[in-house]
Amino acid sequence: MILILDCGSSKTPFIHKAVDEHMDARIVSILDCTESDLNDVLGVIISGAPILITEQNIDVYLAKTEWIKNTELPVLGICFGHQLLGIHFGSFGARMSEDRDWQTIEIFEEDDLFKRLPKELNMMEDHCETISIPVDFKLLGSSDACVNEAMRHKTRKLYGVQFHPEVSGNHGFQIFQNFVDICTGNVNQ
Repeated sequence: MILILDCGSSKTPFIHKAVDEHMDARIVSILDCTESDLNDVLGVIISGAPILITEQNIDVYLAKTEWIKNTELPVLGICFGHQLLGIHFGSFGARMSEDRDWQTIEIFEEDDLFKRLPKELNMMEDHCETISIPVDFKLLGSSDACVNEAMRHKTRKLYGVQFHPEVSGNHGFQIFQNFVDICTGNVNQ
């Protein structure tokens, strides 16, 4: 089972659909999530949100995801989820030009999250903020619009993507399949 933490994104049902093709998935509102929701799951996905980290107080979301700092579970943060993940590890947020269109993401670091995918991916964006690359993370991909499009913790299975794979077609669906493989240990297949 994959737990999907819904931060209020209209795209969360698309995450569920993409993951559910490969493994059972359950959506829980991030504000209703308790540590017991993490029991018996193989991984966690944190959705996007209609929230600006540079303008709104996100302390309640940080409190609800404090477990990220110590978890051994694989985690995939998408857009706002990516930003939350980074902030937990020392990132800072910044405004950028609004990006609500397709971007070409250049993947320049080999990683299981991007297995069976080309080095350049067209992915849908929906944000106007970015985060710095946190300490202990490595940058996996960038676009012309945003430096930190994809990142991973250097020693743990903590991933963040600024783009929205759930609305980016077959390549986005492949990212979810790859994440499920990471969660189940099937990364060498």
